[in-house]
Amino acid sequence: MTKKKKFPRWILPAALTAAATLIVLFFLQLLFLPKYMSDIPEGAMVAEYYEETTDHEVIFVGDCEVYENFSPITLYENYGITSYIRGSAQQLVWQSYYLLEDTLRYETPEVVVFNVLALKYDEPQSEAYNRMTIDGMEWSLAKIGAIQASMTEDESFLDYLFPILRYHSRWSDLTGEDVTYLLSRDKVTHNGYYMRVDVRPVESFPEPDVLADYTLGSNAMSYLDKMRELCEENGIELVLVKSPSLYPHWYDEWDAQMVEYADTYGLYYFNYAAMADEIGIDYSTDTYDAGLHLNLSGAEKLSDYFGAWLTETFDLTDYREVEEYREVYAEKIAFYEEMEAAQYAELEEYGEIVSW
Repeated sequence: MTKKKKFPRWILPAALTAAATLIVLFFLQLLFLPKYMSDIPEGAMVAEYYEETTDHEVIFVGDCEVYENFSPITLYENYGITSYIRGSAQQLVWQSYYLLEDTLRYETPEVVVFNVLALKYDEPQSEAYNRMTIDGMEWSLAKIGAIQASMTEDESFLDYLFPILRYHSRWSDLTGEDVTYLLSRDKVTHNGYYMRVDVRPVESFPEPDVLADYTLGSNAMSYLDKMRELCEENGIELVLVKSPSLYPHWYDEWDAQMVEYADTYGLYYFNYAAMADEIGIDYSTDTYDAGLHLNLSGAEKLSDYFGAWLTETFDLTDYREVEEYREVYAEKIAFYEEMEAAQYAELEEYGEIVSW
């Protein structure tokens, strides 16, 4: 008779204890992670992409000069173009590259739009801004690449792998918001667009610094090459733009390098800062922060202008004629109009935007 092998009695309690510990650590990590709701909503933008249910023919990547200056809802309403802005605060060019790589796991757009201001940075800048881009990415080889390319000297890969190691000290700063948004977050963007309806006209800017060298950095330009090559491999048109923002300063020398780059590789490049009058941008009414970014009025003007060019240049689908998309975008438009009305109401009541 063969005796059944008995496992030590301690294995089951040990396994249950380990499982319970992992569950507690998981929820503690969710609790300690910044929620980016009422405070610094820009940190919530990257994660919202994964909630999308339809594809997009146009994908934007870049910093605040895309997510505050282009309105995908306007592109859809006026031209039937489906688009999404995979933007984040101070998004560096290598982060844009890996966000595009991540996007291609889900869809292949017809057009990718990259805002070139980020090329001024040739090396990692700030852990806080890194986190606002990278923490919201789903785990993949693209996220690993973004971490490795972005880490400053004081950062550790383990802190990204196990964010509780980085954020455990937030226990003294926790608020009711950390509990409310433990498992889900409110939407803060409209297909990646961050809305502001208030107006602060342009007054003046300091004179731009004189630089010792106006050559855009080799590291930054190598990632622009990688982005271009990735688009070529996937049959995607890459469009380079400089948004119509007045600060930080976009030097003529940088602009000339972009013109030369676009000519060399047969790309489209538009310096919309130099085309503001043609677009109809009025810096006394179309910016909410004195020329750094456009407000809703300015973003809708730029988007209408850009959408007309996209429609004339590429064979894009008019998704207003596709029932599935009409239903999805009816909800998006309602949310867009609801936020617009709410922000105007705040302006009337408080004289400023207080909750967006």
